[in-house]
Amino acid sequence: MDLTYPPEAESFRAQIRAWLEENLPQGWFDPGFRLSDAERAEFNRTWTKKLFAGGWICAGWPVEYGGKGLSLLEQVVLNEEFAKAGAPMRADFFGDTLVGPTILQWGTEEQKKEFIPGILQGTIAWCQGFSEPNSGSDLASLKTTAVLDGDEWVINGQKVWTTQAQIADYVFLMCRTDPNAPQHAGISYLLVPMRQEGVDVRPITQVDGSAEFNEVFFTNARCPKDNVVGGVNNGWKVAMTTLGFERGSSSTTGYRRFQKEWEQLVKDATRLHKNEDVLVRDQLVRAWQKIKIMQINGYRSLTDSLRNTHDAALLGACNKMFWSEAHRASMDLAIDILGMEGQILTGKGEGTSALPGMGRGRADYPVSDTQALFFFSRSETIWGGTAEIQRNIIGERALGLPKEPKPQTV
Repeated sequence: MDLTYPPEAESFRAQIRAWLEENLPQGWFDPGFRLSDAERAEFNRTWTKKLFAGGWICAGWPVEYGGKGLSLLEQVVLNEEFAKAGAPMRADFFGDTLVGPTILQWGTEEQKKEFIPGILQGTIAWCQGFSEPNSGSDLASLKTTAVLDGDEWVINGQKVWTTQAQIADYVFLMCRTDPNAPQHAGISYLLVPMRQEGVDVRPITQVDGSAEFNEVFFTNARCPKDNVVGGVNNGWKVAMTTLGFERGSSSTTGYRRFQKEWEQLVKDATRLHKNEDVLVRDQLVRAWQKIKIMQINGYRSLTDSLRNTHDAALLGACNKMFWSEAHRASMDLAIDILGMEGQILTGKGEGTSALPGMGRGRADYPVSDTQALFFFSRSETIWGGTAEIQRNIIGERALGLPKEPKPQTV
């Protein structure tokens, strides 16, 4: 693992920094800088347009599809500089990072022409339709069906924990299109309009009052026959590609949000004189050590990608299990440090967290950022593959242990 970037990467870094300094609001880099509510609204209204004009949205995509054709290392540098500046970098996570790259790899030219421009410009909002009530970690057991009726697919079933479904224009949906095929072989990957009769979105209110997740019910919903990505009954391979895009260029920046939260932990401990407790200091040091391990693991993942050594699946399982459990422990520590202060509703959070939706509870349930992060950390060991599933992957693929036996049916 070589942490020294080549001169051309550092030259590109300087170019990005100069663009950020020119385009971010005046004073952005000054200590203690904050936008007023009106300034924040104006920033949110104009920033995506500036990103698009600068060519930074999906900059790793091929030039012929609107990207800059950046190399992986250039994409990493781009992510690092935006993260250091605390500047938003995406128009729509699901579009930019998941379905867009999937369409570029597996889609037809017609699909690319139809969907890629809207993703680049931030005019199409997406959600991901994978998990079902009884098909979360065991995704291949999904029950939602799509049956071809002339030139359209007719879709029936239910998805759950669907982030952003309430505002999405499209969902990239995993459906069973051949009930007689083996589980993994009978699934297709469809691009389905959300704003139609037959699609019912029901928000799931969380304990902190937010409702980022949703249940989505499909009752004879439809999408065009040609909206299959990667071919009929090839959806499993396509979906695994989508899940792989969640990592990669952000490998060296993921730890930063945890470091920012740790710095707040230290401030709270100092304010409440908990830093005088040797046990609290010990826990804070342990939390800092885990953040540094996350940083090193990110560089390991980057090195694997640059060397094309194909350990990404195992590294991803290790990293996901480690950071999710470490974050849960640090949020337990945060609530312990706050004591009784952490048990009452202290007011709406200021939205300073790096995570979407944090600090945005209902007006009648005004959680702070720390409280919202505590609640959200409980889910992180579940979504994206539970910690138990990650341990199975590591045990079976890295350690060569026998596969977990399937439950016996009587």
